[in-house]
Amino acid sequence: MSKSREKSPLLSVAIDKGAAASLQIQIFDQVRDAILAGRLAPGTRLPASRTLAGELAVSRNTVLAAFERLYAEGYTEGRVGSGTRVSQILPEELLSARKNRHRSGDTPSNPGKLSLLSSQLDSYRHRGRERGRRAFRPGLPDLDSFPFAVWSRLVGRFWRNPRKDLVFAGDLSGYRPLRDVVAAYLGAVRGLHCTGENIVITSGAQQALDLVARTIIDPGDRVWVENPGYTGLRNTLLAAGAELVHVPVDAGGMAVATARKLAPDAVLAAVTPSHQYPLGITMSLSRRLELLDWARERGAWILEDDYDSDFRYSGKPLSALQGLDQSGRVIYVGTFSKILFSTLRLGYVVLPDHLLDPFLSVRAALDDHPALALQPALAEFIEAGHFAAHLRRLRKLYGERQEIMIDALVRHGDGLFTAEPHEAGMHVIAGMTDQVMMTDQAASARADQADLVAPALSGYYADPTVDRRGLVLGYAGLTEREINRDVQKLVRRFTG
Repeated sequence: MSKSREKSPLLSVAIDKGAAASLQIQIFDQVRDAILAGRLAPGTRLPASRTLAGELAVSRNTVLAAFERLYAEGYTEGRVGSGTRVSQILPEELLSARKNRHRSGDTPSNPGKLSLLSSQLDSYRHRGRERGRRAFRPGLPDLDSFPFAVWSRLVGRFWRNPRKDLVFAGDLSGYRPLRDVVAAYLGAVRGLHCTGENIVITSGAQQALDLVARTIIDPGDRVWVENPGYTGLRNTLLAAGAELVHVPVDAGGMAVATARKLAPDAVLAAVTPSHQYPLGITMSLSRRLELLDWARERGAWILEDDYDSDFRYSGKPLSALQGLDQSGRVIYVGTFSKILFSTLRLGYVVLPDHLLDPFLSVRAALDDHPALALQPALAEFIEAGHFAAHLRRLRKLYGERQEIMIDALVRHGDGLFTAEPHEAGMHVIAGMTDQVMMTDQAASARADQADLVAPALSGYYADPTVDRRGLVLGYAGLTEREINRDVQKLVRRFTG
């Protein structure tokens, strides 16, 4: 790009013509402060003097005089008034001033009040480090096989010349054609009893969980959660004011009898029955019926997070818990992010009839309608069969990658890890043998130093000191070569 066409940043300068300081000094001080604060980085081109003068309604000579002083004191370089840039090498005293400013900004003497809730949330401070395509991030889907050409064609079809109803505020529940095709899919594949009327489209599963919690929970209400369990769900319930009751998970899933003893008055049970996160256990039919009986007797709710249920590689297909519900006590939450791509940010919640109005009232207060931009394309993607075809490809691919991951842990693991196949899901648990002379929290930290995401299994328990050591390793978004390479990279963190 030529210099004449290169864009300069918007420069926030506000002058007061009635102030004691001259206009020239006001402009100089504010540009200098922007440099000191780092808002104008070294090498940044300043606006042309004529442009800035027009924006501020002052003479060009006033701006030139301010720019000349910036140049004279070493803040800028280049020809004054034409192509002026922030200096690449700043004066020593300027660097010292910047350093001191950043230090005081990073550690204020009075940081201000924070809520008790902010100190209770136990995972979000790490989430930013796990963004992007990093092995072995759990839940990371394969993107190479996604039909982006088809997807872009569908998006273009709706938005090249959009219908007027697509550019105004939409239905509070979401795009109706999408809700209808989702209901048909869930009925055919997961055994749900619902229509498009029961479905509300959300900005991903996390928003669905948050809206459900806000609709049902008052501060102090007791809620059953799985132990171990998904930290994102626990944090959402905490944010709604719930008192969490951590219920152990065994080979049959959540121990309902134990939960009844711990908190018979709970208002909600949050479960992942089809593929428990992170252990991968499937809740037995007897436990499902036991849970439904409790909810019916108590007038309580069941939140069914159908985590990874679409990726089942062996065993009989399982119907959702909602399909067994005869009393309207189950709220079903799902997402498209794990099948398509995470930045799609589209999920859904399936609600009993009598919960629809209260839920939509809460939704209206917080988010009056879901983003509509991609919903029509997704509806067509599903209805035309592209979704089902892509899902079939992923089931085959992920089943193969699970086998590759387990084989790699055995072949390259040097006796450090054990791993068992799961009937479904996108991750395995690498159990740590006695040869790993550290906690799984320390092992996870070592993996992070090698740019690998390997959450500690103990971190999913209410008591992180639990005697259960392992690493949760996602494999779905990695090729065979990447799995073998990164397993060896992980092992070297403990043997090198």
